[in-house]
Amino acid sequence: MHMCEWLKASWYQLDGYMQTGGMVMWPLAGVSLVMWLLIVERVFIIGRLYRRPMGFKEAREHLACGLLPTEKDQGAAVGQLVTRFLAARSGDSRVDCYILDETVLTLNRSLTDRLAVIGVLAAVAPLLGLLGTVTGMITTFDVLAIFGTGNAKAMAGGISEALITTQTGLLVAIPGLYMKGFLDRRARNLAKRISAAGLYLRRQL
Repeated sequence: MHMCEWLKASWYQLDGYMQTGGMVMWPLAGVSLVMWLLIVERVFIIGRLYRRPMGFKEAREHLACGLLPTEKDQGAAVGQLVTRFLAARSGDSRVDCYILDETVLTLNRSLTDRLAVIGVLAAVAPLLGLLGTVTGMITTFDVLAIFGTGNAKAMAGGISEALITTQTGLLVAIPGLYMKGFLDRRARNLAKRISAAGLYLRRQL
């Protein structure tokens, strides 16, 4: 019962916050939702690739025997490289070198999927906040033009709209930019590991 009351009170509070911020708050909420869905998806994918890495010697043994890695190892970066290469290899060592290089490039490209979109969404959020600031100030000046300084409540509404949208835009953008940088670093580290594994395995073909 208490939980239902708390959820209802939280919903009313959130709804009041959104109403006070004006129409710009809904695009901001949409940007935030999409951005965090992409961040969670990237955290899951990159985190899975960061699991216990298969050693280079172990990867070489799998290639020599043509044996697929275990299901546990297939989730890690080098394990995925070996799995994809074994599925595509031709048996001709010269052709296999090109296949291995292409597999490395494909894996490295997949690491940065959607990171650019996350960065764009994080950059758009403060601009939407700035738009809300402008619309809030226009509302305030409209009130001043009609009522002068005699309608403090209407003036406060416009100022609240301006400040709340600016605050929300920054609250969306700052964590988004931080997570984008964090995921970029993790992706670069994985790309280095995959490239090093590719070079090592290429010499064994």
